Amino acid sequence: MMWDGNGYWGSGGGWVTLLFMIVFVVAVIVAIVFLVRYLGQASGGNSSAGAAPPAWTSAPESPRDILKRRYAAGEIDREEYLQKLGDL
Repeated sequence: MMWDGNGYWGSGGGWVTLLFMIVFVVAVIVAIVFLVRYLGQASGGNSSAGAAPPAWTSAPESPRDILKRRYAAGEIDREEYLQKLGDL
């Protein structure tokens, strides 16, 4: 009988069932997350309209644009920027 002596929870059967239920719910949540991520990548990943094309599809940068970008990023200082700009 289920309710004799220690009861259902005292015999250990209830704890095993509870643990199984928790593991099952976590597994379902993880599966849903992976499914959503997979479907998001399969449909192209970026669904925003008007997004800029990837960098590899745009025209190559001119030397002046590269120099401006490097100066803006702090890779070169003002003096080096002006010197290289004069060289171009």
